[in-house]
Amino acid sequence: MKLKLTLLLLAFISLSFSQDLKIPTDTSYVSNGTVTIKGKQINYKAETGFQPVWDSEGNIIASLYYTYYKRTNDSKGNNRPIIYSFNGGPGSASVWMHIAYTGPKILKIDDEGHPVQPYGVKDNPNSILDVADIVFINPVNTGYSRKVAGKDGKMPDDKLFFGVNADIKYLAGWMNTFTTRHNRWESPKYIIGESYGGTRVMGLSLELQNSQWMYLNGVILVSPADYKVLRVGGPLSSSLNLPYYTAAAWYHKMLAPELQSKDLLEILPEAENFAINDLMPALAKGGFIGETEKNAIAKQMSYYSGLSTKVILQQNLDVPNRFFWKELLRDKTGETIGRLDSRYIGIDKVETGTSPDYSAELTSWLHSFTPAINYYIQNELGFKTDVKYNVFGNVGNWDRTNDDTREDLRQAMAQNPYLKVLTQSGYYDGATTYFSAKYSQWQVDPSGKMKDRFSFKGYRSGHMMYLRNEDLIKANDDLREFIESSLPRGKSAKY
Repeated sequence: MKLKLTLLLLAFISLSFSQDLKIPTDTSYVSNGTVTIKGKQINYKAETGFQPVWDSEGNIIASLYYTYYKRTNDSKGNNRPIIYSFNGGPGSASVWMHIAYTGPKILKIDDEGHPVQPYGVKDNPNSILDVADIVFINPVNTGYSRKVAGKDGKMPDDKLFFGVNADIKYLAGWMNTFTTRHNRWESPKYIIGESYGGTRVMGLSLELQNSQWMYLNGVILVSPADYKVLRVGGPLSSSLNLPYYTAAAWYHKMLAPELQSKDLLEILPEAENFAINDLMPALAKGGFIGETEKNAIAKQMSYYSGLSTKVILQQNLDVPNRFFWKELLRDKTGETIGRLDSRYIGIDKVETGTSPDYSAELTSWLHSFTPAINYYIQNELGFKTDVKYNVFGNVGNWDRTNDDTREDLRQAMAQNPYLKVLTQSGYYDGATTYFSAKYSQWQVDPSGKMKDRFSFKGYRSGHMMYLRNEDLIKANDDLREFIESSLPRGKSAKY
């Protein structure tokens, strides 16, 4: 059971001055806040703390750190929609969407997402807290979440946490406990996951139904990572990246004048058509493609990517993303472009080479996020601990075997007529490209019988599209629209 405030403070004092650095296993701290969203005052309760993970025998094996925002000036009470929010990695804390996208506070950054000193947070006038309550969850070894030693002093096996299916299984059980403790079983329920979190929530959609008897209204995939496409190589994976090359080259003004003069959304359908109908079959022919066709494809790739025909031919038409980040501006400025957001530029030691020295965008973001989340938790949420907040945590040798999460999502939708899916992607994301996300969405239901329950939204930014203020506004409005459109409003669940 939750500790009273006095016991909680004693626990924190004990923790702060003890030699053994440990975390509480079951405790929370509550504060109150107010934010103005869409011109209306939203009062809310912020609950932050730890909730245990138990094994099959009822032993505590981990303690997960969470933050729960509940609107308090709304007559719907516990019947309001609730969203369970995950980031990715695997091994990434829930910090990114927490203090940059949907939560009531966001980073102090400029309108394009670049860091501004002094670091900190400010009110988020675009938060979806006006329409839904939000739970930000940190899996084991992210944020303050950690494994917990047993009575024998030994830590539980990593295999219980660090793998596609293990991760889904223990998180689904944790969500069941949270839903019960907070009396949210009557609430319309949503799960949102960014990057690897997309894999996670696709799997959770079915695990929650089959093992926890929890049925969802919506699954939201933010810049999702589908490992049946991502980094597998080959004609499919490689060709799906081409439209992203078009977007990044357009942003850096590296396309031919007739393309550069058009709007981005005018030229992307052309690039998508070329990728599917010309590049993919050409790559499938490998070394047996004819020279005439090979040269023609290389010329078209050059047209849609901003790279020279020569280097494309040197890559045998199969241009890796890392090479693209290094090559696009090589002869123009000698700078590299970012992986997660290719609007960012980096400076390598030498201009030669096949990949950048570092991720220009990620180092920029860590300037803002790391100090901001540490400040925010301690000073505004009132939670204090000497445990290090892991923006990225060690999740060992992550087990990616038996990844059937795409099929899990299909089955969940087939079994639950209420369930709808929204995908959100940034056009300048070179890690989980927007066209790969579209493709993954197309492949969930090969029958096409449920395609009217899918929607896709694209943004003129990168992996974390919400860092750009214009897209922060649009993306949150898209979430509001999705939530409103997926509420049953008295309709029975039947096909």
